[in-house]
This record gives sequence, C-alpha cells and structure tokens, in this order.
Amino acid sequence: MDYYGIGFSNIRLPNDSESYIYRYNGRINTFPEEVFMHEFLHSLERNAEEYGYQRPELHDYQKYGYENEMIIGQKKWYKDYMNQNIHTNNGKIGLPSEIYTLKPAKSNNFTYSYKMEEVFKEPENILEEIRGLFTNVIDKLLSRTET
Repeated sequence: MDYYGIGFSNIRLPNDSESYIYRYNGRINTFPEEVFMHEFLHSLERNAEEYGYQRPELHDYQKYGYENEMIIGQKKWYKDYMNQNIHTNNGKIGLPSEIYTLKPAKSNNFTYSYKMEEVFKEPENILEEIRGLFTNVIDKLLSRTET
C-alpha cells in the first residue's frame, strides 16, 4: 500500500504475454480482479482513517470469521467490508458509506498524481504505434543495464 513513503498503491503487470497472469488458472490466480479491489480498498481505508472514522482493518478478515476461499478469494469479506455489513456483537461494521463521497483528506495525496488517459492512451496511427514499440524496447534495454 505505502510505496517508499509516497502513499500510493503500485500494481505492475508485466509486458510478457507468456506470463501466467494473462491466462486464467484457478489454482494460480483465483479472483484475478482481487488485487485491484484490495489496493482500492486500502485507499478507502486510509481515507477513512484520516477522516477519523472507525472501521475494521482490511487485513483482519479472519478475526471476523471470513476465509480466503478458492475461486472467489476474499470476495465475501470485501463485499461486506464495503457495505458496512460485518456482523459483530456491537452491530454491523465496515467502511462508512460517507467515505465514497469524500476526496482524500490530505492535499499531499495529489502531489504525485497524473492523468490516467495519458497512461492508457492507445496509439491513433502507425507512427504512434512504432514509437511505442521503440519506447518499450529501449525501456527493457535500460532496465537490464540497471540491474
């Protein structure tokens, strides 16, 4: 969740098309969307903490009787966590519904922000496609020389 004190989640998918993440296999990558959901919920959890809301810790699912299940992973836990539907002796708990309408509490959460469409911009013509290929090749070569 916290990347070198900067305070954001970093999910890196390899460019290698042979990677197992691009092929669903129930024994290896159950509920593949789970990693994105998990990191998103960490962001909401942090925001709730900064606003002073009481909520369970995201990693405490076993404490409340939830399991990491085959195929669906922690889907039940995430669903109840997001809907404030975790049963306890003191009533139901989870993320407060208000957290979905609040921006991050601290302005420094935006220090390292950037426009998403720039990251996911698809090439619009053959020149942009070729430029992207060369950029990927150069990036791979540079990353090999750094290690």
